[in-house]
This record gives sequence, C-alpha cells and structure tokens, in this order.
Amino acid sequence: MAATHRIATGTVIVTVCVASLAGCGTGTDGSGEQAHDREKAKPAPAPKNVVRLIGDGSTAYTGAQPHLPRPERLKRGEKPPQFVVFSWDGAGEDGQKLFSRFRKVAKENDATMTYFLSGVYLLPEEKRDLYHPPQHPPGRSDIGFNDQEGIADTVKQLRLAWLEGNEIGTHFNGHFCGSGGGVGEWSVADWKDEIAQAKRFVKTWKTNTGMKSSAPLPFDYDKELIGARTPCLEGQKNFMKAARDLGFRYDTSGVNNQVWPKKKQGLWDLSMQLVPFPGHSFEQLTMDYNFMVNQSGTPQGDPAKREMWGDQMRDGLLQGFERAYKGNRAPLIIGNHFESWNGGTYMRAVEEVIEEVCTKSDVRCVSFRQLVDWLDAQDPETLAKLRTLDVGEAPEKGWESFLSGGSAPAPKGVPGAPAQKR
Repeated sequence: MAATHRIATGTVIVTVCVASLAGCGTGTDGSGEQAHDREKAKPAPAPKNVVRLIGDGSTAYTGAQPHLPRPERLKRGEKPPQFVVFSWDGAGEDGQKLFSRFRKVAKENDATMTYFLSGVYLLPEEKRDLYHPPQHPPGRSDIGFNDQEGIADTVKQLRLAWLEGNEIGTHFNGHFCGSGGGVGEWSVADWKDEIAQAKRFVKTWKTNTGMKSSAPLPFDYDKELIGARTPCLEGQKNFMKAARDLGFRYDTSGVNNQVWPKKKQGLWDLSMQLVPFPGHSFEQLTMDYNFMVNQSGTPQGDPAKREMWGDQMRDGLLQGFERAYKGNRAPLIIGNHFESWNGGTYMRAVEEVIEEVCTKSDVRCVSFRQLVDWLDAQDPETLAKLRTLDVGEAPEKGWESFLSGGSAPAPKGVPGAPAQKR
C-alpha cells in the first residue's frame, strides 16, 4: 500500500464558475451567431461567487469566512465580555444526528462553536490502509473509519457549520490513548506526521470516496486549521512543539482553573477548566466524559440516575459560568463529544447551558478562533492585569478603576486595530 498511501495533495488551485453565473458560458443567441462575437466590444462582467478548487476539489477557497465578528480592543475602563467556548471532540455526523442538532441549537442562541474533526471520519473503511498511524501498523484506528453515507453526512455538516461562522479544528485520526503507542508516547516528528495525515484526509475525501460531483468543503484546510485537542488530553508537550512549528495558534489539551489564558510555547493555552461539581467536595473538568466517569463510570449507568447526572453537569457548568461572569470574567472553556452517554443526559445538559447563557447581552459564545483573534487584539498589559485576578475574583474597586490605565494603541495589522487613515 506504500504507493497508494501517497495521495495527491498538490496545492494547485483551479478557478471554476457556478453554471448560473453571467460570463461563465458560451453558445449562441438562437440566431446562429456567437453571442460573444456580438458583445466583444463590451468588457466581460466580473463573475460572482467564484470558487477556487484546491487539489482534487475536496476543499476550496470561497473567500473570507462569513459571520466572523471583527475583534475590538477593550476601551479604557471597559469591562471584558464574558466569553464561553463550546467545543466538540471527534466531530462527525452519524445516525444520532448530534452535529446537525447542535448546529441548530447554536444558530437559535446566537452562538458559534469549534468542531474538532477526526480525519479518519472522512476516510472510508475500504481505504483504511491509507492511514499510517505513528507507532502502529497501517490501517489501525481505535475509533474505526467511516462509510460513504457517514462521510457524505459529515461533509455536509462541516460545510454548513463553517458557512455559519463555526470553526473546524482537528482531533487528529486514530485516537490512541495509554501505553503501547498512545499519543502520550509520540515524538514531535510523530505528531507532525499525524497532523499531515489528518489534513490529507480532509483534502482528499473526494478521491478516497469517489464522490467527485459533491460540493467541496468551502475552506482551505491548511489555513483553517489553527488549533486542536489531543486524544484523552495526552501528549500535549510534544504536540505543542509540533503545532508551534506548523503555525497553529492555540491548544486546548490541558486542565486549568478559571483564570485568564496566557501563551505557552508560543500558543494560546486555552485549556479546559475546573468548575464546581454539585454534591461533591472536589471540582470537575468541563467535559461530558469526565462527568460521566465520575458519576456512573460507564456510558450505560443506572437509568434512574441519568436525569440527576445531567442536572449535575448543567448546574456545575452554570455555577462555573456565574463565578466567572460575576468575578474575573475569564473565558469559560467547555469540551464535549457527540455521544449519547447515559441516555443522552449530557447532551441535554449542554443544550440547556447554551440556552441559558448565550443569549445574555454581554456574553459571547464563540469559537476558539474568535477567542484568539480577540486575545491577539488586546493590549498585552491589559491581559497581564486580567491574569492577576484569581478564580471568581472581581476587581475590588470595579472594572472602570481596574482597567482605567492608558492602553497602548493596537499595532498596525493586529486584529481589532482601527483602520489606518490615508
């Protein structure tokens, strides 16, 4: 399979026109005279909605992503907005239809999210040997592969999600955890190889499935991909070294308290956080899997307790939100999976949290991309001051006094900088 493993991944960009656009076709006007001969004195109208296909047409450049707000630098004495990030590990659409469900929930509640796609979800089972996982034989994956229907459904959701302003990150491929070749044992070179393969499967899904007539994903994945979460939160150290070399902007594979983020190894450290765990003396990570493990220890726990378990997760996340919202305003980072563990109680909990918090006027439910754009737009001295606030700690004399110091103007070209006057 060595020869077939080297899939065409060229970056040649082809320009195509949508068939209905003016100026994209030729032919006659019905009289037998070529229309373009009679109109040759007139300049051709500029085509609209031009799509530049990339490689085999699995992806395409379609212009700037819609629905991305322009980040603005905080004004002197201004209270920071409360950011909340909902993110999904191994995003894909299957028979549960959870991807499409939460796209709808996001739209209804003025939210955008980050979807961490597993590359093998775009690789059909019969082509599994195209995947050469680090420290494992070809064709091995702990989460399997996909079929034609699953790939078509996942591509559709990815396409719509991006057009709605959501971010497409990566959860890599085979999801290997623990010892014996798990991601925690991978070298920097292993991580770079895994990332390259994750990109390749996204950029060649048409070739691998034969679905040549399908619409492309409307983004250049080499530019879209700026962050990730590692499987089981393992292997972060070497992954971050690889990610920094590859131009990533953030990582969300760690665990932290609810404080303002800082950069680590050149990347924004947007770790998930510890929030109150109702009924317990310890705090809990903001992820559905961790609630499940600490409640039932199994995805199929006691049905009589499932509603209570979902309520615990919902209430814990809401308590963490309120602690930040009324305190230091640190972004709340939440991670989830498209799984119906314990009867779907965690999906219900997340949906109720979205409905509760995302519609507040000074709350922004955003993707990681939008959050790092905002962070990069801020005065570094302002961010440093925000990081002095502890978990739940509001400024003693109020926000206006706390952030009243003069801030340096945003450097030219930084997101959020005012337009330069000519």
